[in-house]
Amino acid sequence: MTILICMRNAAHRIVQQVSRKGLPALMLAASALSVSAQDAAEDGIIQQQTQFAPGVVTVIPGDASPSETFDGPLALQRFIQSHPELEWDPTKFENGRPHFDPRSRTLIEMAKQVVLRREIYCLEFAFKPLRQIYVDVPLAGGQTQRKLIWYMVYRVRYTGKDLRPAADEIGGAKMYSRIENVSYESRRFFPLATLKDQVSGREYLDRLIPSAKPVIAARERITAPLYNSVEVFNQRIPLTQDEDSPGVWGVLTWMDVAPDIDFLSLYVSGLTNAFEQDGEGKDAPYRRKMLQLNFFRPGDAMNQTADSIRFGMPPYSNEQEHAYILDKYNVEELRNYRWVFRSVK
Repeated sequence: MTILICMRNAAHRIVQQVSRKGLPALMLAASALSVSAQDAAEDGIIQQQTQFAPGVVTVIPGDASPSETFDGPLALQRFIQSHPELEWDPTKFENGRPHFDPRSRTLIEMAKQVVLRREIYCLEFAFKPLRQIYVDVPLAGGQTQRKLIWYMVYRVRYTGKDLRPAADEIGGAKMYSRIENVSYESRRFFPLATLKDQVSGREYLDRLIPSAKPVIAARERITAPLYNSVEVFNQRIPLTQDEDSPGVWGVLTWMDVAPDIDFLSLYVSGLTNAFEQDGEGKDAPYRRKMLQLNFFRPGDAMNQTADSIRFGMPPYSNEQEHAYILDKYNVEELRNYRWVFRSVK
């Protein structure tokens, strides 16, 4: 039951009591309404909804690929190097062959052809426009300083349909030849958001600015609880297939962003557990799958809050300018967003 339904039913009961018993009944019923709403929230049966007109919130569906459910075949070099005693010596066997199984079934040979499998999930990400606002930020000495804050309000939902390698037993051995869908009651979101200036290469990591959250919530008219990048860790994102489900709302904030930034991208990590790694071990390059949202900001360093930060890439009819934009965003064609594998710095 949503909070709207709870409040509607309770209000109906208040009207009936007032019509029969007058103003004292109104005061008593209003008090009971507050207690009932609090009890319902503690029981976890209330979900607050924040709805906007079509087009206000941009929705990016989850993107999970079957190719992300496995790595390999690859060689476990660290295991092989750590256990030289397992190396198979054909000179110790008649005709240079194992007694019962082929050479490919020896432990060392199997370690050279390993396929690592895993489940893959991906959350839906919806967001309001990237904007700027001035906020009084507390300083170490107890004073405050007025700072320009960049922020984005977003919503995440878990729609299920995770991908998992499915095993079929053939001849006493498990064969992974298909992918199946699986869903759970909930997932969690561990965000890591980075703004990147595509011209200078400067990057800005999402920062926690507690004083900015209530100001942003009021400006963006978010009536549901709004969580920062640490608070959202503790929130379970329930499974839903309903397009009108409330989801979980969060806010990303940045401070001290260069005023001359024009072409920028937001990289959001944590929406999926997919990754790429070249080889194995801590020295092997490791890349997380991230959502890249592209933006551009027509304006200048003066009166920054008056500038509109637009979603997507600027289209240019001039071929030279068009090629310049594609090069800066590292894409082959104009893209509002894309999923990329990127190293975490």
